[in-house]
Amino acid sequence: MSKPLSLSFDPIARADELWARRWGAVPSMAAITSVMRAHQILLAQVDAVVKPYKLTFARYEALVLLTFSQAGELPLSKIGQRLMVHPTSVTNTVDRLEAAGLVTRRPNPLDGRGVLAAITPKGRDVVERATRDLMAMDFGLVGYDAEGCKEMFEMLRPLRIAAGDFEEPEPKPEQKPEPGAEAGAV
Repeated sequence: MSKPLSLSFDPIARADELWARRWGAVPSMAAITSVMRAHQILLAQVDAVVKPYKLTFARYEALVLLTFSQAGELPLSKIGQRLMVHPTSVTNTVDRLEAAGLVTRRPNPLDGRGVLAAITPKGRDVVERATRDLMAMDFGLVGYDAEGCKEMFEMLRPLRIAAGDFEEPEPKPEQKPEPGAEAGAV
């Protein structure tokens, strides 16, 4: 876990004040610095929980993705796409999971050049136990209730859309009530 800083002041708020004095108020600087620090804290916390399983959070995510697939296997290219990581990172992740006996590789019968990663029974057991532990510590977000987590998700969604992670679905047209269905109509 990340070592508490135990400062008597908020260093990001202080940086924000100093920044404003020097260059003018730029709320996005304090926001990005807070997001980056939150990332450090959360990654350290979740990595500490999955470490006894000889996993990193990235490897854990790959195992979870494989458990979500119908057949328990996916092409490496699809893993990279879904986890939003570079192909080299996927190869490294799968190499380590394979060395630990948590996944196996086999040629993709639908793509002569492709490779499938398949979760093993040992991998399924490890992901179940690690998931239980991560859920017990609320994935490091113990200071937030369910509503706060939903708000955080929604607040970060426009950033992900702007980065091209996915396209915003078209809003569903509002359905107008049928004649006679208005409140009070008999």
